[in-house]
Amino acid sequence: MGRRGRPRQPLTVIEGKGKSNHITKEEAKKRRKQEERMKGRSDNIEAPSYLTDDQKEEFYFISDQLVGLGIFSNLDVDNLARYIDSRDEYIKVTKAMQEIGKPTESEDKMKMYTDLRLNRGTFFNECRNAAGDLGLSISSRLSLIIPEQEEEDKSIVDRKFGNV
Repeated sequence: MGRRGRPRQPLTVIEGKGKSNHITKEEAKKRRKQEERMKGRSDNIEAPSYLTDDQKEEFYFISDQLVGLGIFSNLDVDNLARYIDSRDEYIKVTKAMQEIGKPTESEDKMKMYTDLRLNRGTFFNECRNAAGDLGLSISSRLSLIIPEQEEEDKSIVDRKFGNV
């Protein structure tokens, strides 16, 4: 059975929040090594062949941004491709709904509109989940960022002399 409760935070985040008192130096060293190994390599990022040319262009644009943030690796390629595919389907369904307009007179149009709306909700949820996993939303990126230590949280020595 998997772990329950809060998701495990990277050591850098815990340290940045100033809440690493419960972690020994040895545990921290092991955890840093493990986290570095778990990051994965980013030396072979290629858009999957099933993406269209436009989707591949979007893939490379987004993957470059994420690699620059240090949060994307070869292991994330398929997840990003699924995000892009779901996003494109969401846009197609939304455009189809706009073309139909909100039907009031035709039962057939109403059923078609309702089906499209259900599909749009599915694609929206797929996009949102993938975006969160990839760090494409501001909230998911903020959970990865090391918080800056506030001046009052620093010791007197650190405030006077810094990292000398």
